[in-house]
Amino acid sequence: MTLLSKIPAVSATEFRQAMRRPANAVAVIATGAHGTRVGLTMTAVCSLSDSPPSILICIYRESAALGPIRANGCFSVNFLGAEDAGLAAVFAGRDGLRGEDRFAHGDWGIAATGAPVLTSAVASFDCRLDREIDSPSHAVIFGRVEALHLRSETPQPLPEQGLIYCEGSFGRFAPLA
Repeated sequence: MTLLSKIPAVSATEFRQAMRRPANAVAVIATGAHGTRVGLTMTAVCSLSDSPPSILICIYRESAALGPIRANGCFSVNFLGAEDAGLAAVFAGRDGLRGEDRFAHGDWGIAATGAPVLTSAVASFDCRLDREIDSPSHAVIFGRVEALHLRSETPQPLPEQGLIYCEGSFGRFAPLA
Protein backbone atom coordinates (compact mmCIF):
# COMPACT_ATOMS: atom_id res chain seq x y z
CA MET A 1 0.00 0.00 0.00
CA THR A 2 1.35 3.43 -0.97
CA LEU A 3 0.95 6.24 1.50
CA LEU A 4 -0.26 9.54 0.06
CA SER A 5 2.38 11.43 2.02
CA LYS A 6 5.08 9.73 -0.07
CA ILE A 7 3.57 10.95 -3.37
CA PRO A 8 5.17 14.20 -4.52
CA ALA A 9 2.85 17.21 -4.75
CA VAL A 10 1.48 18.02 -8.20
CA SER A 11 2.48 21.50 -9.31
CA ALA A 12 0.03 23.88 -10.98
CA THR A 13 2.18 23.81 -14.12
CA GLU A 14 2.17 20.01 -14.29
CA PHE A 15 -1.58 19.94 -13.74
CA ARG A 16 -2.25 22.48 -16.53
CA GLN A 17 0.02 20.56 -18.92
CA ALA A 18 -1.79 17.31 -18.20
CA MET A 19 -5.24 18.88 -18.56
CA ARG A 20 -4.33 20.27 -22.01
CA ARG A 21 -3.98 16.73 -23.36
CA PRO A 22 -7.64 15.58 -23.46
CA ALA A 23 -9.69 17.07 -26.30
CA ASN A 24 -12.66 19.14 -25.11
CA ALA A 25 -15.68 20.68 -26.77
CA VAL A 26 -15.53 24.48 -27.05
CA ALA A 27 -18.47 26.63 -25.94
CA VAL A 28 -19.20 30.31 -25.53
CA ILE A 29 -21.05 31.13 -22.33
CA ALA A 30 -23.09 34.36 -22.54
CA THR A 31 -25.40 36.45 -20.38
CA GLY A 32 -26.89 39.95 -20.27
CA ALA A 33 -29.16 42.17 -22.33
CA HIS A 34 -28.13 44.05 -25.46
CA GLY A 35 -25.65 46.73 -24.43
CA THR A 36 -24.54 44.89 -21.29
CA ARG A 37 -23.75 41.43 -22.65
CA VAL A 38 -20.69 39.49 -21.52
CA GLY A 39 -19.36 36.17 -22.68
CA LEU A 40 -16.35 33.90 -22.56
CA THR A 41 -14.95 30.84 -24.28
CA MET A 42 -14.96 27.77 -22.10
CA THR A 43 -14.17 24.06 -22.19
CA ALA A 44 -15.16 23.37 -18.56
CA VAL A 45 -18.74 22.45 -19.48
CA CYS A 46 -20.52 19.14 -19.04
CA SER A 47 -23.98 17.64 -18.92
CA LEU A 48 -25.09 16.98 -15.37
CA SER A 49 -28.47 15.30 -15.69
CA ASP A 50 -31.30 14.73 -18.13
CA SER A 51 -33.92 14.74 -15.39
CA PRO A 52 -34.17 17.63 -14.94
CA PRO A 53 -31.98 18.67 -17.88
CA SER A 54 -28.98 20.37 -16.29
CA ILE A 55 -25.53 21.61 -17.25
CA LEU A 56 -22.50 22.30 -15.10
CA ILE A 57 -19.95 25.03 -15.93
CA CYS A 58 -16.81 26.07 -14.05
CA ILE A 59 -15.88 29.77 -14.20
CA TYR A 60 -12.74 31.42 -12.85
CA ARG A 61 -13.74 33.58 -9.87
CA GLU A 62 -12.06 36.67 -11.41
CA SER A 63 -13.95 36.32 -14.73
CA ALA A 64 -15.90 39.39 -15.82
CA ALA A 65 -18.83 37.08 -16.67
CA LEU A 66 -19.34 35.56 -13.22
CA GLY A 67 -20.98 38.60 -11.56
CA PRO A 68 -23.43 39.16 -14.44
CA ILE A 69 -24.38 35.46 -14.51
CA ARG A 70 -25.18 35.68 -10.82
CA ALA A 71 -27.06 38.98 -11.21
CA ASN A 72 -29.04 37.91 -14.30
CA GLY A 73 -29.77 34.41 -13.03
CA CYS A 74 -29.46 33.02 -16.55
CA PHE A 75 -26.88 32.20 -19.22
CA SER A 76 -26.54 30.37 -22.51
CA VAL A 77 -24.10 27.60 -23.38
CA ASN A 78 -23.30 27.68 -27.11
CA PHE A 79 -21.22 24.80 -28.45
CA LEU A 80 -19.23 26.05 -31.42
CA GLY A 81 -18.81 24.50 -34.84
CA ALA A 82 -15.41 23.79 -36.36
CA GLU A 83 -15.79 26.91 -38.51
CA ASP A 84 -16.02 29.09 -35.37
CA ALA A 85 -12.38 29.00 -34.22
CA GLY A 86 -12.15 32.77 -34.81
CA LEU A 87 -15.23 33.39 -32.66
CA ALA A 88 -13.75 31.19 -29.92
CA ALA A 89 -10.57 33.29 -30.02
CA VAL A 90 -12.59 36.53 -29.73
CA PHE A 91 -14.50 35.29 -26.66
CA ALA A 92 -11.23 33.97 -25.18
CA GLY A 93 -9.96 37.56 -25.25
CA ARG A 94 -7.16 36.89 -27.72
CA ASP A 95 -7.85 40.09 -29.67
CA GLY A 96 -8.37 42.35 -26.65
CA LEU A 97 -12.13 42.85 -27.10
CA ARG A 98 -14.20 42.90 -23.91
CA GLY A 99 -17.87 42.84 -22.94
CA GLU A 100 -20.39 43.98 -25.54
CA ASP A 101 -17.69 44.45 -28.22
CA ARG A 102 -17.27 40.67 -28.50
CA PHE A 103 -20.88 40.32 -29.67
CA ALA A 104 -20.11 42.15 -32.93
CA HIS A 105 -18.82 38.70 -33.98
CA GLY A 106 -21.38 35.97 -34.70
CA ASP A 107 -25.14 36.12 -35.17
CA TRP A 108 -26.77 36.54 -31.74
CA GLY A 109 -30.41 36.18 -30.79
CA ILE A 110 -32.25 36.21 -27.48
CA ALA A 111 -33.17 33.01 -25.66
CA ALA A 112 -36.37 32.48 -23.64
CA THR A 113 -34.60 33.46 -20.40
CA GLY A 114 -33.29 36.65 -22.03
CA ALA A 115 -29.74 35.34 -22.34
CA PRO A 116 -27.91 35.96 -25.64
CA VAL A 117 -27.79 32.84 -27.82
CA LEU A 118 -25.55 32.14 -30.81
CA THR A 119 -27.91 31.19 -33.64
CA SER A 120 -25.24 29.29 -35.60
CA ALA A 121 -24.09 27.12 -32.67
CA VAL A 122 -24.04 23.35 -33.16
CA ALA A 123 -26.13 23.18 -29.97
CA SER A 124 -27.27 25.96 -27.64
CA PHE A 125 -28.67 25.58 -24.15
CA ASP A 126 -30.70 28.31 -22.45
CA CYS A 127 -30.10 27.95 -18.70
CA ARG A 128 -31.38 29.38 -15.44
CA LEU A 129 -28.87 29.56 -12.61
CA ASP A 130 -29.93 26.73 -10.29
CA ARG A 131 -27.17 26.75 -7.69
CA GLU A 132 -23.48 27.38 -7.22
CA ILE A 133 -20.55 25.94 -5.32
CA ASP A 134 -17.42 27.99 -4.66
CA SER A 135 -13.97 26.50 -4.87
CA PRO A 136 -10.73 28.35 -4.12
CA SER A 137 -10.28 29.47 -7.73
CA HIS A 138 -13.56 28.79 -9.57
CA ALA A 139 -17.31 28.90 -9.15
CA VAL A 140 -19.11 25.71 -10.14
CA ILE A 141 -22.39 26.84 -11.69
CA PHE A 142 -25.36 24.49 -12.08
CA GLY A 143 -27.72 25.54 -14.85
CA ARG A 144 -31.25 24.21 -15.31
CA VAL A 145 -31.87 23.92 -19.07
CA GLU A 146 -35.04 25.83 -19.97
CA ALA A 147 -34.74 25.45 -23.76
CA LEU A 148 -32.29 24.23 -26.37
CA HIS A 149 -31.59 24.69 -30.04
CA LEU A 150 -29.84 22.28 -32.39
CA ARG A 151 -28.37 23.37 -35.69
CA SER A 152 -30.59 21.71 -38.29
CA GLU A 153 -28.74 22.41 -41.52
CA THR A 154 -25.35 20.81 -41.55
CA PRO A 155 -22.62 21.73 -44.05
CA GLN A 156 -20.77 18.51 -43.19
CA PRO A 157 -21.38 15.24 -41.31
CA LEU A 158 -22.40 15.86 -37.72
CA PRO A 159 -19.32 14.35 -35.96
CA GLU A 160 -17.06 16.76 -37.84
CA GLN A 161 -19.04 19.87 -36.89
CA GLY A 162 -17.92 20.49 -33.33
CA LEU A 163 -14.95 22.65 -32.43
CA ILE A 164 -12.52 21.06 -29.98
CA TYR A 165 -9.56 22.35 -28.01
CA CYS A 166 -6.50 20.20 -27.38
CA GLU A 167 -2.85 20.98 -26.59
CA GLY A 168 -3.44 24.73 -26.88
CA SER A 169 -5.05 24.64 -30.33
CA PHE A 170 -8.52 24.54 -31.83
CA GLY A 171 -9.41 21.68 -34.16
CA ARG A 172 -12.15 19.30 -35.19
CA PHE A 173 -13.03 15.71 -34.51
CA ALA A 174 -12.07 13.13 -37.16
CA PRO A 175 -13.68 9.67 -36.89
CA LEU A 176 -11.40 6.64 -36.95
CA ALA A 177 -11.49 4.80 -40.26
